[in-house]
Amino acid sequence: MTDGRDGVALAESYTEMTELLLPNDTNYLGRALGGTVLHWMDICGAIAGMRFASEQVVTASMDHVDFISPIDLGEVAVVEAYVFNTGRTSVDVKVDVRAENPRTGDERVTTSSFFTFVALDDDGRPTPVPSLECPSENESELRRVAVEERRTQLENVADRLEG
Repeated sequence: MTDGRDGVALAESYTEMTELLLPNDTNYLGRALGGTVLHWMDICGAIAGMRFASEQVVTASMDHVDFISPIDLGEVAVVEAYVFNTGRTSVDVKVDVRAENPRTGDERVTTSSFFTFVALDDDGRPTPVPSLECPSENESELRRVAVEERRTQLENVADRLEG
Protein backbone atom coordinates (compact mmCIF):
# COMPACT_ATOMS: atom_id res chain seq x y z
CA MET A 1 0.00 0.00 0.00
CA THR A 2 0.94 3.64 -0.04
CA ASP A 3 1.56 6.34 2.50
CA GLY A 4 -0.85 8.66 0.64
CA ARG A 5 1.85 10.71 -1.10
CA ASP A 6 3.18 8.43 -3.84
CA GLY A 7 1.38 7.28 -6.96
CA VAL A 8 -0.94 4.30 -6.66
CA ALA A 9 -1.72 1.79 -9.40
CA LEU A 10 -5.28 1.57 -10.68
CA ALA A 11 -5.28 -2.16 -9.85
CA GLU A 12 -4.84 -1.42 -6.14
CA SER A 13 -8.30 0.18 -6.10
CA TYR A 14 -10.08 -2.70 -7.85
CA THR A 15 -13.02 -3.93 -5.77
CA GLU A 16 -15.62 -6.59 -6.45
CA MET A 17 -18.70 -7.25 -4.32
CA THR A 18 -21.37 -9.88 -4.76
CA GLU A 19 -24.88 -9.72 -3.40
CA LEU A 20 -27.64 -12.34 -3.60
CA LEU A 21 -30.92 -10.64 -4.49
CA LEU A 22 -33.35 -11.58 -1.73
CA PRO A 23 -37.08 -10.70 -1.38
CA ASN A 24 -36.46 -7.71 0.94
CA ASP A 25 -34.60 -5.90 -1.86
CA THR A 26 -37.12 -6.53 -4.65
CA ASN A 27 -40.14 -4.77 -6.03
CA TYR A 28 -43.52 -6.44 -6.62
CA LEU A 29 -42.15 -7.92 -9.89
CA GLY A 30 -39.36 -9.75 -8.06
CA ARG A 31 -36.66 -7.46 -9.43
CA ALA A 32 -34.01 -5.43 -7.62
CA LEU A 33 -35.10 -2.07 -6.29
CA GLY A 34 -33.15 0.70 -8.00
CA GLY A 35 -32.25 2.23 -4.65
CA THR A 36 -30.77 -1.06 -3.48
CA VAL A 37 -28.58 -1.29 -6.59
CA LEU A 38 -27.46 2.33 -6.10
CA HIS A 39 -26.62 1.55 -2.46
CA TRP A 40 -24.44 -1.40 -3.52
CA MET A 41 -22.75 0.77 -6.14
CA ASP A 42 -22.00 3.52 -3.60
CA ILE A 43 -20.49 1.06 -1.13
CA CYS A 44 -18.34 -0.69 -3.74
CA GLY A 45 -17.18 2.65 -5.15
CA ALA A 46 -16.32 3.94 -1.67
CA ILE A 47 -14.26 0.84 -0.91
CA ALA A 48 -12.33 1.31 -4.17
CA GLY A 49 -11.74 4.96 -3.24
CA MET A 50 -10.57 4.09 0.28
CA ARG A 51 -8.23 1.39 -1.01
CA PHE A 52 -6.73 3.90 -3.43
CA ALA A 53 -6.45 6.90 -1.09
CA SER A 54 -5.72 5.01 2.14
CA GLU A 55 -8.18 7.46 3.68
CA GLN A 56 -11.87 7.58 4.47
CA VAL A 57 -13.90 8.87 1.53
CA VAL A 58 -17.35 10.39 1.19
CA THR A 59 -19.57 10.48 -1.86
CA ALA A 60 -19.46 13.85 -3.61
CA SER A 61 -21.45 12.96 -6.73
CA MET A 62 -22.83 10.20 -8.87
CA ASP A 63 -23.31 10.65 -12.60
CA HIS A 64 -26.36 9.63 -14.60
CA VAL A 65 -27.58 6.03 -14.19
CA ASP A 66 -29.61 3.99 -16.67
CA PHE A 67 -30.90 0.61 -15.57
CA ILE A 68 -30.27 -1.46 -18.70
CA SER A 69 -31.43 -4.87 -17.47
CA PRO A 70 -33.12 -6.03 -14.26
CA ILE A 71 -31.64 -8.22 -11.57
CA ASP A 72 -34.15 -10.93 -10.73
CA LEU A 73 -34.91 -12.52 -7.38
CA GLY A 74 -32.33 -15.23 -6.67
CA GLU A 75 -29.71 -13.83 -9.03
CA VAL A 76 -26.30 -12.64 -7.91
CA ALA A 77 -25.42 -8.99 -8.42
CA VAL A 78 -21.73 -8.54 -9.16
CA VAL A 79 -20.56 -4.99 -8.51
CA GLU A 80 -17.09 -3.94 -9.71
CA ALA A 81 -15.34 -0.62 -9.13
CA TYR A 82 -11.96 1.01 -9.73
CA VAL A 83 -10.43 4.48 -9.58
CA PHE A 84 -9.81 5.87 -13.07
CA ASN A 85 -9.00 9.51 -12.38
CA THR A 86 -7.96 11.78 -9.51
CA GLY A 87 -8.18 15.40 -8.48
CA ARG A 88 -6.33 17.05 -5.62
CA THR A 89 -8.57 15.55 -2.91
CA SER A 90 -10.98 13.50 -5.01
CA VAL A 91 -11.10 10.21 -6.86
CA ASP A 92 -13.33 9.30 -9.79
CA VAL A 93 -14.56 5.72 -9.70
CA LYS A 94 -16.20 3.64 -12.43
CA VAL A 95 -18.78 1.22 -11.04
CA ASP A 96 -20.29 -1.57 -13.14
CA VAL A 97 -23.05 -3.98 -12.16
CA ARG A 98 -23.95 -7.25 -13.81
CA ALA A 99 -26.48 -9.95 -12.96
CA GLU A 100 -25.43 -13.57 -12.77
CA ASN A 101 -27.64 -16.62 -12.74
CA PRO A 102 -25.88 -18.82 -10.16
CA ARG A 103 -27.26 -22.05 -11.63
CA THR A 104 -26.35 -21.47 -15.28
CA GLY A 105 -23.50 -18.98 -14.98
CA ASP A 106 -25.19 -16.69 -17.53
CA GLU A 107 -24.36 -13.00 -16.99
CA ARG A 108 -25.65 -9.70 -18.32
CA VAL A 109 -24.80 -6.04 -17.80
CA THR A 110 -27.38 -4.23 -15.68
CA THR A 111 -25.98 -0.73 -15.10
CA SER A 112 -22.88 1.38 -14.65
CA SER A 113 -22.08 4.87 -13.47
CA PHE A 114 -19.28 7.17 -12.37
CA PHE A 115 -18.88 8.37 -8.81
CA THR A 116 -16.68 11.07 -7.32
CA PHE A 117 -15.49 10.63 -3.75
CA VAL A 118 -13.57 13.11 -1.59
CA ALA A 119 -10.87 11.82 0.76
CA LEU A 120 -11.07 13.03 4.36
CA ASP A 121 -8.37 13.19 7.02
CA ASP A 122 -8.92 12.22 10.67
CA ASP A 123 -10.47 15.64 11.34
CA GLY A 124 -13.00 15.24 8.54
CA ARG A 125 -11.31 17.73 6.21
CA PRO A 126 -10.51 17.06 2.54
CA THR A 127 -7.02 15.65 2.18
CA PRO A 128 -4.80 15.10 -0.87
CA VAL A 129 -4.97 11.77 -2.68
CA PRO A 130 -2.11 9.99 -4.48
CA SER A 131 -1.68 10.31 -8.21
CA LEU A 132 -3.04 7.53 -10.41
CA GLU A 133 -0.59 5.22 -12.10
CA CYS A 134 -1.35 2.71 -14.84
CA PRO A 135 1.76 0.54 -15.04
CA SER A 136 0.17 -2.18 -17.17
CA GLU A 137 -1.49 -2.07 -20.59
CA ASN A 138 -4.67 -3.43 -19.02
CA GLU A 139 -4.79 -0.61 -16.46
CA SER A 140 -4.15 2.01 -19.16
CA GLU A 141 -6.95 0.54 -21.25
CA LEU A 142 -9.38 0.44 -18.30
CA ARG A 143 -8.62 4.10 -17.60
CA ARG A 144 -8.93 5.10 -21.26
CA VAL A 145 -12.28 3.32 -21.62
CA ALA A 146 -13.66 4.84 -18.39
CA VAL A 147 -12.62 8.39 -19.39
CA GLU A 148 -14.20 7.96 -22.84
CA GLU A 149 -17.40 6.35 -21.49
CA ARG A 150 -17.83 9.14 -18.95
CA ARG A 151 -17.31 11.79 -21.61
CA THR A 152 -19.87 10.10 -23.88
CA GLN A 153 -22.36 9.66 -21.05
CA LEU A 154 -22.12 13.34 -20.05
CA GLU A 155 -22.58 14.41 -23.68
CA ASN A 156 -25.67 12.19 -23.98
CA VAL A 157 -27.15 13.64 -20.78
CA ALA A 158 -26.52 17.19 -22.07
CA ASP A 159 -28.21 16.29 -25.37
CA ARG A 160 -31.27 14.94 -23.48
CA LEU A 161 -31.51 18.15 -21.50
CA GLU A 162 -31.30 20.31 -24.63
CA GLY A 163 -33.78 18.20 -26.63
